[in-house]
Amino acid sequence: MSLARVDYIPPWWTYWLHNFPHINLRFQPIDKSFQPEDDNYQQSLIFLGCVAAAGLGLNLLCLAIYLSCLCCCRKEEEEESKKPNSCCVTWSAVAAGLITCVAVGVGFYGNSETNDGVYQLTYSVYNANHSLGGVDSLVTGTMGSMKSGLHLHLARLDEIFATRGDYVQTLQFMQQMADNVIKQLLGLPDWENAKLDLASIADQTANIEYYRWLTYLLLLIVDLIICLLACLGLAKQSRWLLTTMMVFGVLALILSWTSLGADLATAVGTSDFCVSPDKFIMSQTKGIISAGEISSESALKTLKCF
Repeated sequence: MSLARVDYIPPWWTYWLHNFPHINLRFQPIDKSFQPEDDNYQQSLIFLGCVAAAGLGLNLLCLAIYLSCLCCCRKEEEEESKKPNSCCVTWSAVAAGLITCVAVGVGFYGNSETNDGVYQLTYSVYNANHSLGGVDSLVTGTMGSMKSGLHLHLARLDEIFATRGDYVQTLQFMQQMADNVIKQLLGLPDWENAKLDLASIADQTANIEYYRWLTYLLLLIVDLIICLLACLGLAKQSRWLLTTMMVFGVLALILSWTSLGADLATAVGTSDFCVSPDKFIMSQTKGIISAGEISSESALKTLKCF
C-alpha cells in the first residue's frame, strides 16, 4: 500500500500575521517576503516594536493622568459619601483583577504553545540534518565505489573477455555509463561551501527557547503575584502595600509591553518565513546550486521531499 505525500500547509495564523502591514521607518510599505538581510525588512520589524512602545507610552500617560486627577481632585468627604466610592473602587479592582488573571492565563497557554512549536521545529531540523548527512554519505560512498571498485571489475572483465568482441563492446558501454553517472554526481552542488551545521543551529535554538520560556514564566508569575498582593492591600486598606504594588505594577507593565513588541516582531518575521520557506532557502542556496549542474526546479523538488 503506497503512502501519499502530504504537502506542507502553513497554519492559518501564519497568514494572519503575514498580512500585517509591513512599513519601514519612513512609513513606506515594503514587500512581505522574508528577507532578514534587507534593511527595509528589518525596519518593518522594528516598526512593529515601535508600535508596542507607543502603546506603552499611551498606557503610562493614561495612568499618570488618572493618578494626577485622583490626587488633585480629592476633597474632604463625609462618612456616608465614602461608602459608595469605596464600593465602586472595590468592584473596579475586582474587575481589573479578573481581567489580569484571564490575561495571565492566556499568557501561560501561549507560552506553552510556543515552547511546543519550537520543540517541533528543532526536532524537524535534527531530522533534516540527519537526512542531509545520509544523502552526503550515500553520494560519497557511491562515487568512491564507482571510481575504484567498478572500474577495477570492468578492467578485470575486459581482460577475461578480450577475445569476445561483443562482450568487450558491452563492457565499454558500461564504462561510458559509469563515467556519465560519476559526471552527474560531480555536478551536484558542493554543500561543503555552505558551512551550515543544522545540528548546532537546532541546539542554539533550543537553548534560547529554554531561557525565553523560563523568563516569560517568571514574568507571568510576577504579574499574578502583584495582582494578588494588590487585592490583599485593597482588602486590608494598606496604603504602603498598595503603593509598593503600584511601583512593581508599573515595572511589570513596562516589561509586558516590551515583551509584546519583541514577540510581535518575532511572530511576524517567523510567519513571513513559514508562509513561503522554500523561496528563502532557494535564495540562500542560489550560488551553491548555480555552481553545479543541477536545475533550480530539481533542487526545489528535492527540498519539498524533506
